[in-house]
Amino acid sequence: MMAVGLQFFRLPPEEKEKLYSDEPSKKIRLSTSFNVRKETVHNWRDYLRLHCHPLEEFLPEWPSNPESFKEIASEYCREVRRLGLRLLGMISLSLGLEEDYIEKALGEQEQHMAVNYYPQCPEPELTYGLPKHTDPNALTVLLQDPSVAGLQVLKDGGRWIAVNPRPNAFVINLGDQLQALSNGAYKSVWHRAVVNAAQERMSVASFLCPCNSAVISPAAGLVRDGDAPVYRSYTYDEYYNKFWSRNLDQEHCLEFFRYAPQLQ
Repeated sequence: MMAVGLQFFRLPPEEKEKLYSDEPSKKIRLSTSFNVRKETVHNWRDYLRLHCHPLEEFLPEWPSNPESFKEIASEYCREVRRLGLRLLGMISLSLGLEEDYIEKALGEQEQHMAVNYYPQCPEPELTYGLPKHTDPNALTVLLQDPSVAGLQVLKDGGRWIAVNPRPNAFVINLGDQLQALSNGAYKSVWHRAVVNAAQERMSVASFLCPCNSAVISPAAGLVRDGDAPVYRSYTYDEYYNKFWSRNLDQEHCLEFFRYAPQLQ
């Protein structure tokens, strides 16, 4: 997957340009930064965004160059989805819920992938590959470049810790929807990507997302008797639209969905 992704980014610019779009809602696109239309400072990143489920619906629109791209990337997506659903089952059990609780709560989950390319940056101290953010989805399976570090996570509210790549390992990021469903028992992690002047870097992030109509709210079994839930009910479509209306590094989007009891 990493090799064929790098082959794509090394195609001639006129070949890649066919897929370019700065429209955030477009499901298959090549773009740069995060939200080009809103940012005052752009990120040092190119990325290929691919929707992956249902695969047969989106596969025809995927790049045909490199020739092996569709075959390799589609098999990768299938395996990542299996892994992600197994992890959601384990997280459900860890919360004392039925194994399929989270999967059912999220509905027929969408899946998309970002193949990220971070070129060498002449002045890396002036920008990020991606600024700090949490993922708006449920679960992210991240494949890191095996030889170049760049991912950092925020530890204890104040220290940025490098997540160095490990051979044959994925990094699993918990997203905002798992924080809401677990009533805050699990936290979505603040993370960012830094760049460097010496080496290019790749990563492949796969996102498992609720269906747009899924109603997200804390599981009833996790709200103690007499206590209010931390977050109100909302649809994932409502959340996702709010997320994309902001800059990436603003306050946690979940703060807009905290439960506010009605005054009597």
